[in-house]
Amino acid sequence: MELSDLWAPSRVRRLRARVEAAAHPATALEELALRHAAPPDPALRRLVTALAEGRPVAATADELGLGARRLHRRSLTAFGYGPKTLARVLRLQRALALARAGVPYAETALRAGYADQAHLARDVREFSGMTLSELLLGEV
Repeated sequence: MELSDLWAPSRVRRLRARVEAAAHPATALEELALRHAAPPDPALRRLVTALAEGRPVAATADELGLGARRLHRRSLTAFGYGPKTLARVLRLQRALALARAGVPYAETALRAGYADQAHLARDVREFSGMTLSELLLGEV
């Protein structure tokens, strides 16, 4: 499918010209996409905020007044995966921020919401294919 199948060809030509003329075409394309995107779902914004704070998915769904299946469908549409996976991704982001700040791995695991350091290590390996040390060293 071409963009001109969705929008008027004249509009597509104008947008393409703006992107091609930009100093950084990829950044210009991202800015145009954001400008033309639908506003974010307020319930999903609250979901992300709650999960980022470490709140359980079921409790958050109840607070939002959404059933588990409805929340799963909306999350799948917005993120490409369900709310439980989103919670795991956000927990891993919390852990990475702590580890980058020099917090020892065992304490990082505890503070980020993992059962123990081994639980953190399994999640890091599952999501990245690396150990936590390898992941952090690769960022230098």
